[in-house]
Amino acid sequence: MAAATAVSGLVAAGVLSGAGTAVADVSPQTQGGAAATINGLKVYGEAVIHTDGGDERVDAGLFEMSVDGGGTLQTYCVDLHNPTQRDARYQETPWSGTSLGANKDAGKIHWILQHSYPQVNDLASLARQAGVGALSEQDAAAGTQVAIWRYSDGAAVDAVDPQAEKLADYLEKSARNSGEPQASLTLDPPAISGRPGDVLGPVTVHTNAGTATVVPPADADTSGVRIIDTTGKVVTSVRDGSRVYFDIPEGAADGTADLTLQASTTVPVGRAFASESRSQTQILAGSSESTVSATATATWAAKGAVPAVSARKNCAAGGVDIIAANKGDQPFTFELMGAEHTIPAGASRTVTVPLQEDQAYDFTVTGPNGFSHRFTGLLDCKTQGTVTTQTAEVRSLPSPATVGGAAPDTTDLAATGGSAITPLIAGVAIGLVVIGGAVLVLLRNREQPLD
Repeated sequence: MAAATAVSGLVAAGVLSGAGTAVADVSPQTQGGAAATINGLKVYGEAVIHTDGGDERVDAGLFEMSVDGGGTLQTYCVDLHNPTQRDARYQETPWSGTSLGANKDAGKIHWILQHSYPQVNDLASLARQAGVGALSEQDAAAGTQVAIWRYSDGAAVDAVDPQAEKLADYLEKSARNSGEPQASLTLDPPAISGRPGDVLGPVTVHTNAGTATVVPPADADTSGVRIIDTTGKVVTSVRDGSRVYFDIPEGAADGTADLTLQASTTVPVGRAFASESRSQTQILAGSSESTVSATATATWAAKGAVPAVSARKNCAAGGVDIIAANKGDQPFTFELMGAEHTIPAGASRTVTVPLQEDQAYDFTVTGPNGFSHRFTGLLDCKTQGTVTTQTAEVRSLPSPATVGGAAPDTTDLAATGGSAITPLIAGVAIGLVVIGGAVLVLLRNREQPLD
């Protein structure tokens, strides 16, 4: 237990400090898009995972998520050996922030999603393509999940139902590389800086929605900060490719402002969804019309360094990138993991903080004029957790009476992932049995009459 705590515990890398301190804004590494809560498995069959420790049976199929602000998502798992936490919160995430970023077969998973259930909901047609007699929804979901696991986790896994297994084989053999889909909504860059009286930007909109609504800064009426387009006109809605700017009044007090965009769209199939609670990574298979959002922050000051700082997970480098820019007339210096970094006036730099797999982190960047920004999260870049499948049971919970129904009401929805705590529970149970036996022996000895 101590070893597990050391590996998965919070990494507080300390303050990335410049001149001055303030209460930090907490910024999980989200780059916009849909945020959702996982509800559980909704349509599924069974599969068998073959490991050195033997064969283990799991449930395999479609999860359902509820989107913040409205909407429903359907997802498959791409992280077989980690459990799914009940009611875990998820955020739309670039492939580079998940195990898919370093997976040469990620594009094949995207192809499978585009060419199987539920995107192909004509099951008779799908069955003909796969060369099987007929497919139920449960068979289609199980077969699709099995094919995905073979590419996402490199797993030796088969579907229990013969029809589902034939579908899995067909999808695996037919898959071709398909590029990463566009984000539902992001802003680039997510942080900018400059001087009062300047127009700060541009911030470029990337979205698959027809239009997105502009939510101006909360104190825009009193601060005078406006969100404008390239012509200087105040904007209330934008499209993909639109460029917007923060118009900061002359003489404005040093400060910050947020620009938020909101839209309603179907999230593109193949988008990854990651959780900060070490709940297994998901990939999108289907979306209703859903609410998506993205935020960009502007910082300004009359003199000195004027930093703009953002962060993103970088699974290829095994860490978190801290992106720092300085639009001021003096250098911006901060300390990171014991090393000092200086951003010259007018320059930018990316510093990668190396982390161990499954580590939580908490970084705070501070700067002049009370600038302070805090970044929190958890690095989950690999499909195998700290406990290997040889020692962790991946057996599913008992299936409900109606196949395709909701998963049982338990702490973890471990039907499609490994549970690293199972061996610990077994060990504790064995220990209690041994202790109990010893106590009984002692009691019996005490009851014997003395000679």
